[in-house]
Amino acid sequence: MRFGAVPLAEAEGAVLAHSAALPDGKLGKGRVLNGADLARLEAAGVAEVVVARLGPGDVPEDEAAARVAAALAPDPGVQGLTVTAPFTGRVNLYAAGAGVLTVETARIDALNALDEAVTVATLADRTRVAARQMLATVKIIPYAAPAAAVEAAEALAAGGGAPLLGVRPIVRRSADLILTRTPGMADKVIDKGAEAVRQRLAALGVAVASERVVLHETGALAGALAAGRGAMTLVLTASATSDRADTGPAAVVAAGGRIERFGMPVDPGNLLFLGRIGARPVIGLPGCARSPKLNGADLVLERVAAGLDPTGGEIAGMGVGGLLMEIPARPLPRAQQHAPAHRPRVGAVILAAGGATRMRGRDKLLEPVGDQPLLARVAAEVTAA
Repeated sequence: MRFGAVPLAEAEGAVLAHSAALPDGKLGKGRVLNGADLARLEAAGVAEVVVARLGPGDVPEDEAAARVAAALAPDPGVQGLTVTAPFTGRVNLYAAGAGVLTVETARIDALNALDEAVTVATLADRTRVAARQMLATVKIIPYAAPAAAVEAAEALAAGGGAPLLGVRPIVRRSADLILTRTPGMADKVIDKGAEAVRQRLAALGVAVASERVVLHETGALAGALAAGRGAMTLVLTASATSDRADTGPAAVVAAGGRIERFGMPVDPGNLLFLGRIGARPVIGLPGCARSPKLNGADLVLERVAAGLDPTGGEIAGMGVGGLLMEIPARPLPRAQQHAPAHRPRVGAVILAAGGATRMRGRDKLLEPVGDQPLLARVAAEVTAA
């Protein structure tokens, strides 16, 4: 692609690089200049313009963006994505439904390293997302991208097996909630914790299969764990879990399960444990889960609910970025403060009333345009938009 200032006589068919404010209106950047445009520029006293002229090895920005987006989302329905039409070299990808975003980070990095003309930006891997939330954007930086770069991006996306990104839906739709009580513990403390956990589950679309309050002792808790029938179990103990041998983890083992991870490098939320009884995950919640504020348990719960059960190594790797302090990038999942940007819903009203008096008895909305009435054609265009 050639880029630079040229005389008006050489600008026809080139892409206007910068908007031009003229007495009779603006010529927007990105416009392919025609003879009428050049006449307007000349009348306004403009002698030269900055343009981009595509060569035989260039792919126009919208086509390039659409091709890269198609490589990212070869099967949008299966990946849980929706994809916009290209505009000014950009295509946006949105979540079709709620879930957890998965991103092949290394391959996205490799794609972004192919050529400076082709860029892909995404949310972080394992981000919890809502329906219609923007997940990624493809942007072609100049007005065209080299065909070789677009082809390389397509090959990289297709060559790794798994898609570069997708939304894993919530698959564990029920949970048992067990709370423990110590002598003298106030009911309001138990109620506050239970309500905070219920809100977390509701935000994920997970139903409470059962809710029990038992004494804070290994035997009582093990019995409640063994009786669970939900797809996962959440345990909120009256006293913080301080060791693998403490009441909560010991009860999981006594119920026939195992502990996969105790503690996590996330604050707040250090004192979490993750176990399993058969195929059922057990999440031992830290005391901070009594508050609706973001904590390490949210990061684990979201992934477990989506069937992306984190290993002990994955939890150990959460330290960078694990100092949460209600970071703006991960707003309160229950209170919906700083709600994420969603793809807007757009409605349309088709004006189809009137007596058609000017048509002398005929209705212009029923007049044929091509192979269908005008009104049907308008409705079809609106529906497809």
